Amino acid sequence: MPFEVMEVENGRHVKMWLPEGHDIEEQARNQLISVAKMPFVRDVCCMPDVHVGMGATIGSVIATERAVMPAAVGVDIGCGMVALPLNINASQLPDNLGLVRKVIEKAVPHGRTNNGQEGDLGAWGKIPKGIEKLWASELLPSYDRLLKRHPKLKHKFAANHLGTLGTGNHFIELCIDENDGVWLMLHSGSRGVGAKIGGYFIRLAKEDMRIHHINLEDKDLSYFSEGTQWFDDYLEAVGWAQDFAWTNRDVMVWNTVEALFGLAAEGKFPYPVESCEVEAINCHHNYVTREQHRGRNVLVTRKGAVQAREGTMGIIPGSMGARSFIVRGRGHKAALNSCSHGAGRIMSRTQAEKTFTVEDVIAQTEGVECHKGEGVIDEIPGSYKDIDAVMAAQTDMVEIVHTLKQVLCVKGWKK
Repeated sequence: MPFEVMEVENGRHVKMWLPEGHDIEEQARNQLISVAKMPFVRDVCCMPDVHVGMGATIGSVIATERAVMPAAVGVDIGCGMVALPLNINASQLPDNLGLVRKVIEKAVPHGRTNNGQEGDLGAWGKIPKGIEKLWASELLPSYDRLLKRHPKLKHKFAANHLGTLGTGNHFIELCIDENDGVWLMLHSGSRGVGAKIGGYFIRLAKEDMRIHHINLEDKDLSYFSEGTQWFDDYLEAVGWAQDFAWTNRDVMVWNTVEALFGLAAEGKFPYPVESCEVEAINCHHNYVTREQHRGRNVLVTRKGAVQAREGTMGIIPGSMGARSFIVRGRGHKAALNSCSHGAGRIMSRTQAEKTFTVEDVIAQTEGVECHKGEGVIDEIPGSYKDIDAVMAAQTDMVEIVHTLKQVLCVKGWKK
């Protein structure tokens, strides 16, 4: 599908892939224009799931040269998806998936209680030995090095959050593909420690602007320049948070698979015996990375967007009542080798809670084993764009390999 070009000024522009029937919000449009005006920005693209976000537009892909804007990445650093085929058939699933959901919910801490403090049921109370060992060997040494320079990055529950889901649009699903194959799919990020890192460096960037007497119209566009200590420290910290997020998803996948093996041993679920031999698809959609585009060495920030280089596998989920897609990148250079990260919201969480009821949730998630109470009204399918329209707008970016439909969904919410 051809993209639209929104001219900004002095030859600068924003490339936009918009789904039919969905225009871009004025506030999101203004955010993109402001980003495109920054002197170090080389390219700005908006994906079909674009909508206004805190600090920067969700569904944006921004290429910068010798500078990085922490708010463009945001606080859910490394948020992304993982999908794993379980090598079982839909006909083998039990008729009642309620027990399966309970087992998964027990295996993976989810949601948030006690305002995230001591006793939060969304974190590990006693950290499992395997996770404790993984934290100590793979993540703690680099984290400690960061803390020596930035002690305010310390999050006392960082290790307790490894292998936990969180709240909002984070989920664990069992899905069925077009061949009746069953998949495990999961969405989560770097949890509390990633939010702490993101918030800290966003504030530090604003302070850096003040120190250097740089007055920005939009303070959320505050940045670090390459060659400075804070630039280096931020990239190190954001890289660590992305590693945490990746590991977090891996841990949850294998804890879920282990829980399913436990059910299988009781004769209540088919054995996903060969799943450990299949490589999971794991991809970030809130992150920053160094890439080469049009002969330039740039930093590409994807906030609500997935890398879609030619041949690269990715995941584009719909809402908790809609289809999701396993895709293969086409390497669309104009889109900076990117695609959407989902359907994209058409209304805020607050607006969704005012608009819909529990009865609406029940109706819109018919056929899906999931929680259907007040805690997930903000995630109702009706608050999201039509995923099919979003996919139709990016046929030049990705090829659909598998189409999935969930039959079970675990969500975390604040209690």
